[in-house]
Amino acid sequence: MIDNNWSALTFDELNIDQLYGLLKLRVDVFVVEQNCPYSDLDGIDKQAIHVFLEHGSEVAAVSRVYQKFASQPNIVAIGRVAVAKTQRQQGLARQLMVQSMKVAEEHFPDLTQIQLSAQSHLKGFYSGLGFIVKGEEYLEDGIPHILMIRDYLVS
Repeated sequence: MIDNNWSALTFDELNIDQLYGLLKLRVDVFVVEQNCPYSDLDGIDKQAIHVFLEHGSEVAAVSRVYQKFASQPNIVAIGRVAVAKTQRQQGLARQLMVQSMKVAEEHFPDLTQIQLSAQSHLKGFYSGLGFIVKGEEYLEDGIPHILMIRDYLVS
C-alpha cells in the first residue's frame, strides 16, 4: 500500500490545485530546467495514476503510472518522474519510484513488466531499483534516453 504522505490519484480524482501543481513541476523540471521545449500534454495523463508528494502548497515529486499498450495490459510504464529542484538530495526520487512501483503492483494485477524511458545519465539510479537496460540509446526531445525494464514473475 502507498505510504501515508504520498498520494496516488487518477486524473478524475485530482483536484484543480493538485493538477496545477503536478503540471507546474513537470514544466519547471523538463521544459525550463532542462531547456527542452516539448508538448507535456500528450493525452496519457487522463489514463494514468498520478503519484505525488505535496510539500506545503507545492508538489515536491511526481510521476505517472499507466498501462503502456492497450493490447498488453501486463506491461505498465512509469513516466514523467520529477523532483522539485529545492527538494533534491533528500532521497525523494528513490521514494517516488518505490511508491510508483507499489502503485503499479496494486492497480495492475496482471503486471509482468514495468518500462520506463530513462534519461541515460540516470541508468545507475534506475538499475539500483531493479531495472535493466533494454536496447540502444536514443534521443527523446533532444536528450539521450534508454529503455529500461523491470520484470515481475507471473504467479
